[in-house]
Amino acid sequence: MIRWLFKYSVVLYLINTILLAIKYTFGLGNIIFLGIMGLYAILIFVNPQQFKSVLLHKSFLFLLILTVLNILYLIVFDSISNVESLKYLSARAIQFSIIPLAIYHHLEYYKDKFLNHLVYIIFGIVLLGLLLNPYIFSGRYGGIVWNPNALSSFTTIAFGIVLLKNEKKSNFDYILLFTFLIISLVTGSRGALVGIALAYVLRYGFSTRNVMYAIISIVLYLFVLNLNFDTSLNRLGTQSLLGDRTLQYHYAIETLKEKPISGWGLDKYAFIDTRLLPSHYIDQIVGAHNGYLAILVQYGILFSIFIFYIIFSKSFTVIKYFNKDKVGYTAIYSFLIIYTLLASIYESLMTGINEFHTMLFWFSLAILSFSKFKHEN
Repeated sequence: MIRWLFKYSVVLYLINTILLAIKYTFGLGNIIFLGIMGLYAILIFVNPQQFKSVLLHKSFLFLLILTVLNILYLIVFDSISNVESLKYLSARAIQFSIIPLAIYHHLEYYKDKFLNHLVYIIFGIVLLGLLLNPYIFSGRYGGIVWNPNALSSFTTIAFGIVLLKNEKKSNFDYILLFTFLIISLVTGSRGALVGIALAYVLRYGFSTRNVMYAIISIVLYLFVLNLNFDTSLNRLGTQSLLGDRTLQYHYAIETLKEKPISGWGLDKYAFIDTRLLPSHYIDQIVGAHNGYLAILVQYGILFSIFIFYIIFSKSFTVIKYFNKDKVGYTAIYSFLIIYTLLASIYESLMTGINEFHTMLFWFSLAILSFSKFKHEN
């Protein structure tokens, strides 16, 4: 039973991040999250051999180093009496423990079946959303998900998985691609355009096929601009790619300037000091909407240097190692890493605990790191 829980820990965690993104199951997701944290804390504590054989494994050492950095930050700049920071530290440590445990004990599943299962779950969410909320062109579409950007993250990732998973596509695969493409666009998320374009570039490179797709996309873009919709294409035309994000970046930088070295604390991820905001912006600006600024505000410049070094060096190493793979699990996980690094420019990714996209990013780094180790040895 314990081994089974280790094997499928990432699956349980990801399903719970989806529950937290759905307005009807948000309360249940919070309860399950606390249960997951408590359960795996106990399992790791009563199985100390796992620490030596798995968590200290060369492939996963970067996650352990990040946990140690969190502990050092808490001691040096934060406070061990800060309950919220302790909660973040504990949750992050458990998250960075269950990822290696799942990969180490069940690598073949996460290479072969997991990605398909993830696509089917997201497809189910889309179908349920269409059943309960079929009005996809009535404003920005969110289905049953509380935030259209969150639904876009689900469907764009699923689109990339299906496109990159193998050479030959079945008829059902084309249905999935079309569905995920349409839903991604009607969410109104401009970031979806980045993820979809990236998937095509990784799959086909700068080929004649992609030139043709680019021409079709431009024609479609010009046509949709004349329609009174709120799709990603319409919002790109009226608001540019970043839109109001630049205002959020401004106040995130101003927040950082107040505590540039020490940062604001572990519990202040995706944080903006509301005292800096004019009254008419208080309800509109709730975070940096930039993963890099979020980390800087949270940790300060000193610790952020180490965190950014780990993120970029590990990302570069594994992507370079598998850069010739155009399809298969290594191509998909490389896509997830690159997409996260790009999406972090306009979303507060990489630093949160219960975010679907963020969890997949760290998981992708870890599984490619372990796969690289297996290939070399």
